[in-house]
Amino acid sequence: MAVHDSNSCAAEQAELEKRMHLARVKGRMLLRQQLADQLATVQQDCKLLSADQGNAANIERLEREVRTLRTELEAAEAQLRKLKGEISR
Repeated sequence: MAVHDSNSCAAEQAELEKRMHLARVKGRMLLRQQLADQLATVQQDCKLLSADQGNAANIERLEREVRTLRTELEAAEAQLRKLKGEISR
């Protein structure tokens, strides 16, 4: 599997589609079919890349949310300790 990013995916797909069109215009159906197969592979690779990036973004978002919640929990626990300390005096 080739390494792609979202920009190279779009560019490579556009280039393959252009080459497929030219092959069809020139009557080179075997070449057009080979390019179509390459395009299908690129599209699948890019689809997997997109899913991986989506998962990574979700992981980062959830990690941030956990950090925020931990901070809020620590503040609430500190406030609770303070109130308990005032009551026990």
